Amino acid sequence: MTAFLLGIVHTWLVVGFAPMVTGIVRLTKARLQGRRGASVLQPYRDLWRLLHKETVIADSATWLFRITPYLVFVCVALAGTIMPTFTTNMLMTPAADLIALVALLATGRFFTALAGLDVGTAFGGLGASREMFIASIAEPGILTVIFSLSLLAHTTAPANIAAFVLSGHVGLEVSAGLALGVLVMIAIAENGRIPVDNPATHLELTMVHEAMVLEYSGRHLALLEAAAMIRLQLFMSIISCLFFPWGMAVEGSGLGGLGLGLAAWLGKIGVMSVALGVFETSIAKMRVFRVADYLGGALLLALLATIFLYVSEAV
Repeated sequence: MTAFLLGIVHTWLVVGFAPMVTGIVRLTKARLQGRRGASVLQPYRDLWRLLHKETVIADSATWLFRITPYLVFVCVALAGTIMPTFTTNMLMTPAADLIALVALLATGRFFTALAGLDVGTAFGGLGASREMFIASIAEPGILTVIFSLSLLAHTTAPANIAAFVLSGHVGLEVSAGLALGVLVMIAIAENGRIPVDNPATHLELTMVHEAMVLEYSGRHLALLEAAAMIRLQLFMSIISCLFFPWGMAVEGSGLGGLGLGLAAWLGKIGVMSVALGVFETSIAKMRVFRVADYLGGALLLALLATIFLYVSEAV
């Protein structure tokens, strides 16, 4: 019963706090650029406004275009639900698996690309082709990171990996440091953040994700925007759980341990949100054709992490 209740709290926290993360990133960027910026609660207002707007659907759109926002939101929300945040004692913890998490995100990306092609606009096709180009390099990189962590902890369950790190058996691992760097690089690409993509632009020469959802409006656009916010928070939770699990409550922790775990998770997410805003302000967007070099370097580092792991174990 405790695991069930904590799972419900975790689900509401994942869905409800995600817009706040986006608001913190936007406010940080605005302050660093010398602007006052909107409140951190502005993403909630944007989603509420979109939910009450009329949904306009193109005449050439099929059933695929209509169901994609719901499928994408469910896939991303489910991925966020199975990923531990402030505690590992949840109902979905035994079913949580990093490979399944990647599969859920890939399913959402697949349907988003199909929806971009469905209407038949040039922007949708451009965004879908760029998205698949990025995914073809990013997904092998994140799978290689999972492979490295599974070799180190002998499991692909995020809760068990967090418990392995908390046990103090990791030590100073070069492979873990490389895996962390790769995961950060891929997280930036997966969420369409600068320098790979700019989520605030609608210029046809630079946009990737925005080009695929350009034809959406109303509640459909609200679901896609909410899914993007949850995805950003999800990657921060992955980094927090796998590499910085300190403070996370485990099974048997009392109310004090749960409170400490919640405070630790919120603090780590807040720090990473501010760091993302600082990073995006201090760097320029790269050209689309340079993204292959960026993600290729991430994939190479992921392979080096696996090689270093084998070498260290052999020694």
